[in-house]
Amino acid sequence: MATSSLSALSDAPVLAHVDRGGFIESVHRGVAVITTPDGEVDFALGDPTAPCFPRSSNKPLQTLAMLRSGLQLGEPRLVALASASHSGEQFHLDGVRAILAGAGLTEADLQNTPDLPYDEQACVQWLRDGHDATSITQNCSGKHAAMLATCVANGWDTATYRDPQHPLQQAMAATISELAHEEIASIAVDGCGAPVMAISPVGLARAFGAVASARAGTHEATVRDGIRTAPEYLGGTRRDVTKLIQGVDGLIAKDGAEAVYAVGLADGRGLVVKIADGGQRARPVVMAELLRRAGVSGPAVDELGHADVLGHGEPVGAITAVIP
Repeated sequence: MATSSLSALSDAPVLAHVDRGGFIESVHRGVAVITTPDGEVDFALGDPTAPCFPRSSNKPLQTLAMLRSGLQLGEPRLVALASASHSGEQFHLDGVRAILAGAGLTEADLQNTPDLPYDEQACVQWLRDGHDATSITQNCSGKHAAMLATCVANGWDTATYRDPQHPLQQAMAATISELAHEEIASIAVDGCGAPVMAISPVGLARAFGAVASARAGTHEATVRDGIRTAPEYLGGTRRDVTKLIQGVDGLIAKDGAEAVYAVGLADGRGLVVKIADGGQRARPVVMAELLRRAGVSGPAVDELGHADVLGHGEPVGAITAVIP
């Protein structure tokens, strides 16, 4: 599997140009795929069947596994927060504390890696208030709080919830595999300390299409509706993923580390981008062009696809997608 993944990334086509003053300064290679409502490949660049780590793009699928395992959050905003790579704004921290309190837990039970708030403004204020890096301000604390709450609901051990053999992680692996229609290719440790499970871009696209088009009353629909109702809890008030969800009817999305971006559309189609070098700057512009390829347009897509290259603080070029 490792050889397959390396080959897919090394041989991936160029998906974005970095133009500075009319000169192509850099390029970004990657894999892009659109799946049909029945999960077949409709369009692809690169090899979409080679596994990758979706990183935080797996989070909505992990939330689905927790809901199936008996997690009850009650509010759509908390469902979105369980699926979030949040910005560490005050309302995010309040939400994480609410999830923990609902399970009789506190911040001391969190095992995710301490970090500062992701959002620059929130980070500056946090430091001004005299705080240091903590687990609750790290962007995965909503997921970790929900994982702990799921353990409490089932009587599972909370001290070992990050162990890949823990019943919680086994349930997550089974759900991800089911929605992707493929086996988990590899398991490693994510940046937050929890397991990260590898599937292919096409598998990830299938999963997002299924969640976005889920029948009302299902756990999948609960995840979708949480993301659609409170996208600011999934990302933050100044995040591109939040603005995209707010701007396109029926769309769900989740960004991930190492330049992964997954989208599900209301008609059941899925779209995934994985930039080979992990460079985040190419991720949104390529996804915007992939959305246009799928017939999705509008101001939110245009904003997602606009990325200036700066010189002396002024625009002197742009990062542009080169999808045929």
